[in-house]
Amino acid sequence: MVIALVGNQNSGKTTLFNQLTGSNQHVGNFPGITVEHIVSDIRGYKNSKLVDLPGIYSIRSNSGEGMVTRNYIIDEKPDAIINIVDATNIERNLYLTLQLIELGKPMVLALNMMDELQGNHGSVDINLLSERLGIPVVPISAAKNDGVDELIQLVIETANKKQKPRRIDFCSAGPVHRCIHTVSHVVEDHAENIGVPSRFAATRVIEADEDIIKALRLSDNELELIEHAVVEMETESVLDRNAALADMRYRFIEAVCMETVVKSSESKEQQRSINIDRVLTNKYLAIPTFIAIMGFVFWMTFDVIGQRLSDWLAMGIDWITLSVDTALTAYGLNPTVHSLVIDGVFAGVGSILSFLPIIIVLFFFLAILEDTGYMSRVAFVMDKLLRKIGLSGRSFVPMLIGFGCSVPAIMATRTLPSERDRKMTLLLIPFMSCSAKIPIYAVLTAAFFPNKGGIVMTLLYLGGISVGIIAAKILSKTVFSGNPVPFVMELPNYRMPSAKSVLMLMWEKAWDFIQRAFTIIFVATVILWFLQHFDVKFNVVPSDSTTSILSILGMWMAPVFAPLGFADWRLCTSLVTGLMSKEAVISTLGVLMNVGTDALSTALQGILTTRSAISFLVFALLYTPCVAAISTIKKELDSTVKTVGVVVGQCCVAWLTAYIVYVLAGMII
Repeated sequence: MVIALVGNQNSGKTTLFNQLTGSNQHVGNFPGITVEHIVSDIRGYKNSKLVDLPGIYSIRSNSGEGMVTRNYIIDEKPDAIINIVDATNIERNLYLTLQLIELGKPMVLALNMMDELQGNHGSVDINLLSERLGIPVVPISAAKNDGVDELIQLVIETANKKQKPRRIDFCSAGPVHRCIHTVSHVVEDHAENIGVPSRFAATRVIEADEDIIKALRLSDNELELIEHAVVEMETESVLDRNAALADMRYRFIEAVCMETVVKSSESKEQQRSINIDRVLTNKYLAIPTFIAIMGFVFWMTFDVIGQRLSDWLAMGIDWITLSVDTALTAYGLNPTVHSLVIDGVFAGVGSILSFLPIIIVLFFFLAILEDTGYMSRVAFVMDKLLRKIGLSGRSFVPMLIGFGCSVPAIMATRTLPSERDRKMTLLLIPFMSCSAKIPIYAVLTAAFFPNKGGIVMTLLYLGGISVGIIAAKILSKTVFSGNPVPFVMELPNYRMPSAKSVLMLMWEKAWDFIQRAFTIIFVATVILWFLQHFDVKFNVVPSDSTTSILSILGMWMAPVFAPLGFADWRLCTSLVTGLMSKEAVISTLGVLMNVGTDALSTALQGILTTRSAISFLVFALLYTPCVAAISTIKKELDSTVKTVGVVVGQCCVAWLTAYIVYVLAGMII
């Protein structure tokens, strides 16, 4: 049995999904966190699965999320639908409910956040609401797990009985009513052929849904008859086709809510959010406040908590490395194998693991900002700025995710309704500094800018954003000329962050980091060790030999980077291995320079100046992302040529920017 979970963004959908499945999906307090549908077994019900579909406000063909939801329900034919509705915003949420009812699938409405509604003196007549909508309704509080057991029992029962919504006309007379019935009769046979109700097909055709029209395979005469009915409706109602259907639905919703809902008074949460937003979304204070907040996060991460924990872990790793080194020496292990274990595995993987506390602390703060609802405000505030470069505030969400990892950020562009906005945002995401680059920043900052980690990190992140803005401005005037789509976003009330959600995100990032350290980075360090210790005839050479395979490759590349101030072959080689994983840049340097984590910063002072270190940081910030991100770009663009163009283009931008910075730094330093 397959149950589809559908609802508006910020309605508590992912929270309910976690309660029903025991899954550890991250719960975010801004729209767009669920990009693709997620499937998990329902706890306590064998052979039953729950599918978490993207949060949407309406089933519209020009919305990526709407298409995913609509196509899944039509094509995959789930046994039942759970439509989760925010009880504190019931009128807006019921718009999607009416569209889902038209699909004619067994369906139960989960009325969520009833505790908040009742706590502010509101109420809902559940039985009357169920009667008026023609579907079962269950009051719940997903966050507190209240009513969730009753909900899933009713859903399973509804699915087993194949109990479809009772047929209800949302309007009983008038031009819209006549138009829908006329079109329903025209498309009835065609709708049956593709397995959708005639009323659903009729409303989608009236709203000019090209995918449905194409699937129905209507004749020219039928299309002409439909268009005549639509024009007649628009003339009589004095509204265009979309507005006329929206007006029909909202009139029905208003009538239902007048009978069944007692609205709550303004809650303390709403009033508190309004007061806070006077500062955080203020025309003049919003962006400086955002920069100050992120500066504080970076300061706490790189100068106070995270760096200190990282130093302690590095000391522990160095102690373990020394102990293993001593034990292998006493055992008399073959020197080459001994070098592989200590100089390869421990130097490479160990140097990366020491940065785990920094990753955890950074995402601890980001999870808090996300859970409180602040990130929604940032997207809202950024809309005006992003429109100046040809994007909307909605593009900020994938770009924000890009600060964690480029792969899910690139996938998140699917939520953008416009193909233009989607591709343009996709090209800008690699300029957002992902968390995998943090070890690079941490090591070079410790070496050349001690006690200034927060300032350096803030400048690097702002630098990446600035280059992205310039690139976006150029793209919007050339390849992607045109205007962004209108941006509408709900700002949820500020809420106390959930300890479970914050800890879950920290664990996800930590586990992902550890997995990469013991898979991609482990393999990379072993390969690097081999290339460093063997020449082209596969003879063993000293690790610092200029005859090694790696040394020769690095020397070939050195002239390319010489104008940027770092022609040392070890630095050039580390940037190449960074294509596998950005953390591998530091592990590579540890292997090539044959030093531990603590000594790496000191060793880099011998081959870089402050000026060239700045140039290296800028290049590492901007050059092409890892192989995983590149493969995701290829999947989204569906073109090898375009993907190669993106990679080459970004490397060129990184080289040019690093060169400019190197020249400017020479004038100042």
